[in-house]
Amino acid sequence: MRIGDFKETYASDQAVFVNSTSRFWLGVLLALLLIFPFVAGDYLLFMANLVGITIIGAVGLNILTGFAGQISLGHAAFIGVGGYTAAILSTRFNLPFLVCLPLSGMMSACFGIIVGGPSLRLKGLYLCIATLSAQLILEFVFVHWESMTGGIRGISISPPEIFGLVLDNDFKFYFLTLGMVILCVTAARNLFRTRVGRAFIAIRDRDISAELMGISLLRYKTYAFAVSSFMAGIAGCLWVNFLKTITPEHFPLLESVRYLAMIIVGGMGSVLGSIFGALFMTIVPEAIKSLLGLLVDIFPTAMSFLFPLQQVIFGLLIVMFLVFEPHGLAEIWRRIKNHFHLWPFEH
Repeated sequence: MRIGDFKETYASDQAVFVNSTSRFWLGVLLALLLIFPFVAGDYLLFMANLVGITIIGAVGLNILTGFAGQISLGHAAFIGVGGYTAAILSTRFNLPFLVCLPLSGMMSACFGIIVGGPSLRLKGLYLCIATLSAQLILEFVFVHWESMTGGIRGISISPPEIFGLVLDNDFKFYFLTLGMVILCVTAARNLFRTRVGRAFIAIRDRDISAELMGISLLRYKTYAFAVSSFMAGIAGCLWVNFLKTITPEHFPLLESVRYLAMIIVGGMGSVLGSIFGALFMTIVPEAIKSLLGLLVDIFPTAMSFLFPLQQVIFGLLIVMFLVFEPHGLAEIWRRIKNHFHLWPFEH
């Protein structure tokens, strides 16, 4: 009978997979994800790609806010920078997708470093206002720099091509999205096994104590903004190549708030929480819409007031969820795992 969980080495304490059971279930999950596109319809494939891109963006924001403790209301703008970079490089310079992808992340990272510069002297609500300013400035640039961004008309691009394979439908694009999600999630998970990741957590928990321990606040806060923005740029590049078009309407302030809600609902300071939050914030509104559609089929006269209530119902779900589980979906998952870990014993 298992009576303890002892770590004898530092490597075992930092291990991603604590036992063979976790490896087995991860293998099952990967197998299901690979089988999924062969049995799913067009709508489910579209939603799967959308969720995957959102997961990458949410992981990036959680690195900055959940792990490093730096609040940002400009995440959607950084995603937009990556998207516009990919669109411009693809249409004006005819660069291939595999070149546009890292360059989009690097361009967003550069903007993240610029915005993160004042983070040494600003924190809390003051930093939040600074990132809000970046969001509004970049929104203005997206709309009014028409010679580069196309203004409100936006930019349309051709389907991406990788090694001669044109990803011109959701089925083909799914495997690209899945690969990038696995890569970004793995990188984020392993980041916090390194010196840099542990410095992020120390700054979040007590920045003054971290500085006294020799951690450079400016350097590591800048690192946090750069890594977060890089992943945002990757998500933006995938977004524009998935939709084949990009406009300023894709990256409003409300989208930044939605990403912030994702990591709060999923669980701040948890890579798995970013995945759960992205799933919740993307799939639940669609589920509510489908449910209301069924009710309208039964009660046709209810359409006039049911559909406007979609956002209200979704908002109430978030509020109720945060009241009863403020630590997010990741905490619920942790409790479920612990229950079955000790089952049939209670303690």
